[in-house]
Amino acid sequence: MNPILLQAANPLTGLLPMFLMLGVIVIFMVLPQRKKAREQKTFEEALAKGQEVVTASGILGRVDKVEGNIVTINVGNKTYIRVTKNSVSKVLSDAIYPKEAADK
Repeated sequence: MNPILLQAANPLTGLLPMFLMLGVIVIFMVLPQRKKAREQKTFEEALAKGQEVVTASGILGRVDKVEGNIVTINVGNKTYIRVTKNSVSKVLSDAIYPKEAADK
C-alpha cells in the first residue's frame, strides 16, 4: 500500500482557510468601522456653539446650544430644531469640501 494514503490528515489544515478568512474580515471590515465610530464620537463630544454643521438627513445649520445629548440648531431666520448629538454628522465645510477632494 501507498504510505501517503494511510496518513491521517491534520484536522487543523482544514480550519486554516476559515481562520484566514476571519482575519481578512476583521482587518478590512471591523477595524475601519471601529475607527470611524471612534472619530464620530470624538466629533460629537467636540460640538460647540457657532459651528456650522450638517445632520445625517442633510439639514444645514449653525449650532446654537448643546445640552447634554441634545443639540439645538439654527436653520435660519430664528428657526431652530432640536436633534440628538449622534444625528449631527459633519462640520459644514467637511460636507461641502471633503478631505479626499482637497488632497487631490
